[in-house]
Amino acid sequence: MKPAGVVRKVDQLGRIVLPKSLRKRYLMNEGDPVEIFVQGDHIILERYRPKCVFCGSMNEVRDFKDRYLCGACIEEMAQLRR
Repeated sequence: MKPAGVVRKVDQLGRIVLPKSLRKRYLMNEGDPVEIFVQGDHIILERYRPKCVFCGSMNEVRDFKDRYLCGACIEEMAQLRR
């Protein structure tokens, strides 16, 4: 993990501000979802990327009734109906 060399304080509501340079570098815009992971004593922020609810793939993911499905699982389900 590479340090960014930036220190921010947590405000009274538990928020921090990501510097504009980091948001620009990682293509993060206002309103973009962010996923929070904990690894040991580290807190990791990542841009949220939807995953298929069945196989966990992030390839060709589509929204279907508020769930995410990949193309391969959709095709597999279509074959079950035949």
